[in-house]
Amino acid sequence: MPKGDFRLLVETDIESGLRWGELTELRVRDLNPATRILTVSRAVVELRSGEHPPGSRFVVKEYPKDKEYRRFKLSAQIAAKLAAHVKANGLGRDDLLFSYQPLSRPEAVASAGADGPPGMTDPDERGRCYRHGTLTAYNAARCRCEHCRGAYARYRAVRRAAGKDGPRSTRTRDTDGHIPADWFRRQVWYPAREKAGLDGVRVHDLRHAHASWLLAGGADIQVVKERLGHASIVTTERYLHTLPTADETALAALSRIRNPQLQRPA
Repeated sequence: MPKGDFRLLVETDIESGLRWGELTELRVRDLNPATRILTVSRAVVELRSGEHPPGSRFVVKEYPKDKEYRRFKLSAQIAAKLAAHVKANGLGRDDLLFSYQPLSRPEAVASAGADGPPGMTDPDERGRCYRHGTLTAYNAARCRCEHCRGAYARYRAVRRAAGKDGPRSTRTRDTDGHIPADWFRRQVWYPAREKAGLDGVRVHDLRHAHASWLLAGGADIQVVKERLGHASIVTTERYLHTLPTADETALAALSRIRNPQLQRPA
């Protein structure tokens, strides 16, 4: 992740299982630092181009799912990180916890990853091969793989930062502070995903991971349902089938209840 705030956003999503619209509408007042209780009572909806008047691209809806808000507890470590984030950024009670922050050109380029892996391009018309992730491969071999394009982009970014080649101003999006979902995917998530070697993983899969890990750890399915805001427990039950150790977890829970003396310290 190119910025600390975005790393915290992703970690909060894993720790809470929030939907994107709920996560990006969280405000400072929604978290009680003393009790670590998070209240989810709103979601933001981003309208498509042509469907909104100027200045109204984002619409905040109260009671995001089934007209009921929910409350649940966060872990001590993520609550502490969020509290530190609020203090470091001087956020007020009504401010968004996570807001749109356009990436500068060097940040956007750096997020694309490091130099290419060992390997050579296909032979050019003269039979020559060049190493991926180099300017030579981009210019001479006309390779347009992600690594070669990244090398060229980093080269241009360094020159522009030095005042050469007509430096471009940072591009910004039409937003009231909310993070556009498509911008986050393209500028932050996809480059980070590629760098981590996680092909095909979506932002929404962080919510699935949260549910699966809770159930894998032995959490009560009704508690998981309420944390995720599912209308029906049937929706929550589908996560049980994704866990290869679900049966073992159930047996371990049964053993703890039937043999409480095994849980007592010696």
